[in-house]
Amino acid sequence: MNGMQKVYVMASLMAGNADLMYREIAGYLARRTGVRLEVVESVPWQERERLLDEGQVHVAFICGLPYVRKVDRVDSTIELLAAPVMQGARYEGRPIYFSDVVVRRDSPFESFADLRGATWSYNEPSSQSGYNLIRCHLARLGERSGYFGRVVEAGAHQMSLQMVLSGAVDASAIDSIVLELELKLRPDLAALLRVVETLGPSTIPPAVVSTRVPPPIRRRLREALLRMHEDEAGYHILEAGMVARFVEIDDTAYDSIRAMAMEADLVRF
Repeated sequence: MNGMQKVYVMASLMAGNADLMYREIAGYLARRTGVRLEVVESVPWQERERLLDEGQVHVAFICGLPYVRKVDRVDSTIELLAAPVMQGARYEGRPIYFSDVVVRRDSPFESFADLRGATWSYNEPSSQSGYNLIRCHLARLGERSGYFGRVVEAGAHQMSLQMVLSGAVDASAIDSIVLELELKLRPDLAALLRVVETLGPSTIPPAVVSTRVPPPIRRRLREALLRMHEDEAGYHILEAGMVARFVEIDDTAYDSIRAMAMEADLVRF
């Protein structure tokens, strides 16, 4: 390479309200490891996912459901790098998160059971928190189809929130990490929304790395993530995103999502 250092590409496939944190994580990792990292942000997450699948994205933050689908392929080229642990007490210091079912503050709905026949939005069908877990919950209730009166694919958690706020739909399940960060960024939302049910937990969306990345570089990136909370600069980046730290995680931690997906496949919206 004529002395030029290879550039590795990082991308977030998560909700857009955390993009700043992921951009700052990339900068932090580059400074700590000496690995050149470039962040892909200017294209939709679907394009970022395609780049990951093609090996053009080397480090990614990805939902647990597409993670298991990708890693379980015979030709998979990704592996776990680390997983975040969120700050809130309900996360119990574990790499988990929830799906918060939200309605408008003035809504008559008080629980998930009240939502039979209601209008519902979900973010997109590769989402664990917004789609897979909801269908799994319905399967466990013995429901197979027709529970909601109308179902709309919004495209993103923030779009689902906006549909609830505008009255376009009655309710939606929002990734608890996305919701808590949105409430931090927009405190006025707390007076406009209510959580009527919390589903989960699910194993948290992980950071993954391409196996095309040389093992020594993978180790450097992993170690930097795992120690990020120990220095002031890393701590402040994580704190802004409401992350306590990154921890090591094994693929078996995502077996619960694999099992939920099998149950969810019994249900049609």
